[in-house]
Formats: sequence, structure tokens, C-alpha cells
Amino acid sequence: MKRIVITLGIMLVSVARVWAGDEAPTPESNKNAIDLVQSHADYVWTLIAAAMVFFMQAGFALVESGFTRAKNAVNIMMKNLMDFSMGTLAFWAIGFGLMFGASSTGWFGFSGFFLSDFSVGGDPWVLAFWMFQVVFAATAATIVSGAMAERTKFVGYLLYSVVISGVIYPIFGSWAWGSLYNGGGWLENLGFIDFAGSTVVHSVGGWAALAGAIVLGPRLGKYGKDGRIKPILGHNMPLAALGVFILWLGWFGFNPGSTTAANKDIAMIFVNTNLAAAAGCVLAMFTSWAKFGKPEIGMSLNGALAGLVAITSPCASVSPFSSVIIGAIAGVIVVMAVLFFDRIRIDDPVGAISVHGVCGAWGTLAAGIFNLGGTSAKIIGVQVLGIAACFLWVFPAAFVMFKLIDKFVGLRVSPEEELEGLDFVEHGGNAYPDFEVSSYGGVSTGGSPGAGSYGSEPVPGLSSSASPAGAS
Repeated sequence: MKRIVITLGIMLVSVARVWAGDEAPTPESNKNAIDLVQSHADYVWTLIAAAMVFFMQAGFALVESGFTRAKNAVNIMMKNLMDFSMGTLAFWAIGFGLMFGASSTGWFGFSGFFLSDFSVGGDPWVLAFWMFQVVFAATAATIVSGAMAERTKFVGYLLYSVVISGVIYPIFGSWAWGSLYNGGGWLENLGFIDFAGSTVVHSVGGWAALAGAIVLGPRLGKYGKDGRIKPILGHNMPLAALGVFILWLGWFGFNPGSTTAANKDIAMIFVNTNLAAAAGCVLAMFTSWAKFGKPEIGMSLNGALAGLVAITSPCASVSPFSSVIIGAIAGVIVVMAVLFFDRIRIDDPVGAISVHGVCGAWGTLAAGIFNLGGTSAKIIGVQVLGIAACFLWVFPAAFVMFKLIDKFVGLRVSPEEELEGLDFVEHGGNAYPDFEVSSYGGVSTGGSPGAGSYGSEPVPGLSSSASPAGAS
């Protein structure tokens, strides 16, 4: 018993000494501790969201691969791999500085190249912020890939991935988002609303895709001399559907992650994102059902992605009810847009222009119309200005870039190579070595079961041209 008393006495003395060495907590010290916890939570949430957006690259790869032919699957996987790899280096070296560097003009930044804002022992926030932004840059680049699938030279692809990630995307991004770090863009100073990038990311990719598809021209056999659209069927619809589910999941990092803060605001952004995607999917299904007589899977997947793209701009500034309206309208728009581009003979194998370009513009406009803080002619006018500025910068710049690549390097493979398939001629590979892959097939004419026709009108939704545009 005596030993126990002595032991307890020694322990009490030791604890008293420890307490005596600590300062009593004060309101200021408590605040500092809370701020430190919040700061760490912000870092964790931002990097988790960045990882979710990075995983969207897998979704893009699966969607594009599923909605194109088996003979090009290796090429598509290589393009998506190099999208992120080449884009990462370009954004590190040039893009981040142009987008977020210090700017006195509001047009682009002049500092922060090669991550020079970071110094050992300094504030590491620039690293977390850069990681989140680089996955956005890669998204813009991979959108273009889908519209130019099955006929683009790989070396030409590598070049335009660098230019889009390093120059075209960052310059417009600096106009709208520069103040998120050291910059300050002229467009955001006017009050432009684009919380997570319906225009900054998606329309940039969509309008660059439009330029690329025009310069390249359609795939062989896509349009008949009589004006008939000949569906070129994708080889794996389940693969494409899995890709859309991955993209839907990744969007929960894309939109809520744009807070770059672990706070309660992300709850409404999550809900709005999901509601818009669901509404877009349902309305695209009903629109295709009314149009073609069948509830078409390609258009339904398109609708989900269209809803996601449309809600990306207003996700933090509209109500859940408004999100349903925005997504539903996007679901109708995307079906009509896919049919429109096919009619004017712009061959977009995965519909990237329709989902990202057109629905990105709609979502940006909707951010002004349905704004929780109220709307006005000025707010809507600024949104329209931002949409127009994006097109007037991206489309001409991308068009000139593709023309230059075509002139000096070559942008399109030869007809023989296109027919053979890019897997073999560009990479010496075969995605399905244990299966027989038709190199010259894949084009279906009207009247056969693969034509994708109900009645007298082809169903573009059954062709790769009407497949989900979120594909890279």
C-alpha cells in the first residue's frame, strides 16, 4: 500500500510539473489551433478532390474507347495517357504562370513559371493549388481528343496537347480565374460567374474540338455522296457506360472541390451536381425516345454528361430546383446539338462539341439567369460576354494551331492507315489480340441491322457520333 501511495505521489508531481510548464489556453491560442485544423482540412479536401478529377481521365478514356472502333483502342488509351503526361509538364512550365501569375493587364500572368512561387520552407499552398489546377487543364485537353478520334496522327496530337494545356486554356483561364492566386482577369473583374468551369474548362475544350474536327474533316465513310449520314458504330457500349459512371463520380471532386476549402458549402454543390446530371440523363432519354422511337443508351449517357457540364458553372450559386431545370434543358439541347453537327457534316465521334462546347455555354448563361442573389440584364450580359470571349479566343487560336500542325507536321493519317486502324500503324499494337478485329469494317449502311435506323431516319445516337461527349 505504501508503494502505491508513493507511486501515485510521484505521478502527480510529474503531471503538475508538465502543467506548470504550459501556458494557459487563451482565446487567441484557441483560434490559432482551430485555424490550423481548418487549414489542414482544406489541404486534404483539395488534394482528394484533385485525385477524383484525375480519375476522370480513366472515364474519358473508357468513353472514347467504347464509342469508337476496336482497331483504334490502343491509340485512344495512348492519347489519354499522354494528355495528362504532356499536359502536366506544359502546365508546370508555362500554363500555371500564364493563368495565375501576377498580372497588371488582366490578360495573362507574368510570374510563377516552373512553379517558381514555391520555395522550400515557404507556404506549400501553391503546391496543393497547382495540383488541383493541373487536372483541370488536362480535362480541357482531353475533350478535344474525342472529336478528333480515329484519324489523327499521334505526333500531331502530342503537339496540340502541349499548346492547349500550356497556352490556349491558361490564357482564357486567367481572364476568369486569375485572382484565385496572384492574378486578376478582366472578365472576372466584371462579375463573370463560372464557379467550376462550364466555360473555362468545358467550352474551351469544346470550341477547340470544333476547330480540330473542321480542319481534320470527317472519317472515311461517315457521310455518303447522297448526303446520308452513315453511323460508324462504337465497339463496346458497356465500356462507354462505365466511363460515364466514373466521370459522374469524378464530378463530385470537380465541382465541390472548386471551393478549395473543407466547409459546409460543398453540401449544396454535391446535391446540385447530382440533380443536374440526373435530370439531363432523363430528359435526353425521353428526347431520344420521342425522336427515334426507342430510349437510346448513347443519348441518355450524353444527357448525364450534358447536365454535369451545364451545372459546373452555377453549381454554387443556384438552388437545387434550378439545378434540375438547368440539367433538364441541357439534356434536350445535347440531343439537338448532336443531330445538328451531323447534319452540317462535322464529324465528332464522341459528341464533344455538343456536350462541352454547347452545353458549357448554356450552363454559363444559366448561372446568370438562375443566380440565387438575383438576376439582371447586366449579370446576363456579362455571362454572354464571357461565352463570346471564350469562343472568339479559343476557336481562332485552335484553328490556326491545327492548320500549322497540319502544314508542317501533318495532322491526319493517310486513308490507308485510317482504314487499317491506328493501333497497328501508329503503335504496332492490338487491343484485342485474342479476337478477330475488322480493320476495314465498322461503317454500316442504311437497311442493315447495324445501320441504327428506325423508320427512314438514321439514329445518330447509335453511332459513335452521338455517343457521350464527355469522352476524351
